[in-house]
Amino acid sequence: MKKFFIILVGVLCLNSGKAQDWHLSMYDAAPMFLNPAMTGVVDGQWRVHAHYRNQWNSVNFKPFNTALLSFDAPVGRWGFGGQIINYRAGIGNYNALQGLASVGFTLPLNKKRSHILSFGVQGGITQKSVEYQLHTFDNQYTTQNGGFFDNGMPSGESFTGQSFVIPDLNAGILYYYAKQQSKLNPFIGVSVFNLLEPTETWIGNENKLPMRFYAHVGTRINITETFYLLPKVLWMQQQQVPSFSDVFSSSTFTEMTLALDAGFFLKRSEVWVLGGVTFRNKDAFIATIGAKKANYIAKLSYDTNLSQLTPASNGRGGIEISFTYMHQKKDKKKVKICPQL
Repeated sequence: MKKFFIILVGVLCLNSGKAQDWHLSMYDAAPMFLNPAMTGVVDGQWRVHAHYRNQWNSVNFKPFNTALLSFDAPVGRWGFGGQIINYRAGIGNYNALQGLASVGFTLPLNKKRSHILSFGVQGGITQKSVEYQLHTFDNQYTTQNGGFFDNGMPSGESFTGQSFVIPDLNAGILYYYAKQQSKLNPFIGVSVFNLLEPTETWIGNENKLPMRFYAHVGTRINITETFYLLPKVLWMQQQQVPSFSDVFSSSTFTEMTLALDAGFFLKRSEVWVLGGVTFRNKDAFIATIGAKKANYIAKLSYDTNLSQLTPASNGRGGIEISFTYMHQKKDKKKVKICPQL
């Protein structure tokens, strides 16, 4: 396979050499990124979230950057929102810009409205582009002057264009226990992305973007009124083949993260101090710190690389920053509790 495709595979990977979609370390800080069923599941009248990730400064000429902005609001049992993600990486300026509209619906399972089932659907488009002229190919290698790649030589490649647009369709379901005064607040959700399995290619072949599956589960444990723990697990799988029947075969990429978050309330300053640790299997250890004050939540995390890339990266992975603002309702008794915070 020519060097362009080797480079492109690396570009498409955010946290692992096998991944095919971007993903985040603080995945639940961006609720609609994790599960469309979380649209409108917010402790307030509306929510706006901003997220930024910078990765692989130590091993790449141009680091991988991910930026996300989202907005959602509940309207009765419905939730409506939108999300924009931009991902940029590599010397060829590979860029993916995605815009999604999201709709959710919550269904109380009992009269006290403590057991909640939520459904969600997302739809939109993704525009992907690359400046392939900045890459080098096998046909551009010359043995003159000790050997080097000459971008002025014909590449021998045939591209159909530098960009394309593909459709997106995602869906999810979520159960959570919304009685915040209880000792435990469990939640469990499943989401599926790339349901349409669109064709994405620069050379006119039948390259399908496989479906991506998320399963997330956890529970908030209220130790005291001012201290809680939140153990949680995220399981992700994405096919490396287009056939749905092969989703559990060896030709799939699988990832699991185990995490423990904590929160402690400082009564004098009325601030929740947030922290957490996450282990991403065979890939990274992630430390998170943050704070919640009134309607504002800010978090910062850093990935320490534990994969086979460690000798090159010296353990340096990626840094993430997230910021959330939730505009509160006057009557909070009727507000749905967001299970991930």
